[in-house]
Amino acid sequence: MIYPIVAYGDPILRKVADEVDENHPDLQKIIDDMFETMYKSSGVGLAAPQIGKSIRIFVIDAEPFAEDEPGLEDFKKVFINPIMIEEFDEKWNFNEGCLSIPKVREDVERHSKITIEYYNENFELVEETYGGLAARIIQHEYDHLEGVLFVDRIPPLKKKMLEGKLRDISRGLVKTDYKMKFPKRK
Repeated sequence: MIYPIVAYGDPILRKVADEVDENHPDLQKIIDDMFETMYKSSGVGLAAPQIGKSIRIFVIDAEPFAEDEPGLEDFKKVFINPIMIEEFDEKWNFNEGCLSIPKVREDVERHSKITIEYYNENFELVEETYGGLAARIIQHEYDHLEGVLFVDRIPPLKKKMLEGKLRDISRGLVKTDYKMKFPKRK
């Protein structure tokens, strides 16, 4: 099932998501639907709050970045109840976007390496360290589970300049190639 993407302004995007256990109803179907929704929306990552579910799950398929960074061609993962252990090494800027904030892209500074603990789709506990674009995508999606959006990580003046666009997005005054749910659509 393809879910509509929840747009900027919806309160669910600002909540800290709840943990799930391996008996969560329809867990595998939710994961499968998240991948299907992400692919239909041409995303490389999708967090459960973006489909209206306030649970600590995100999915990633970084294959579109494989040309820029070898090793990402098979980087397809499910992260359940992740905990960011450490963000480290130098920070670097990269132009980010978000399915919940269409048509807006900004440079965001993030650490180049992370260590994260999470359960995979088989509910096996994993601790791994990532760098480069993989680390960046994980940090972006992890932020969604903490109620943080990439526009919260840009300088205040830039965010102020985006207020009109963000207001228009929440009202549904933006065209996308994928289904969206707008919190303030008239």
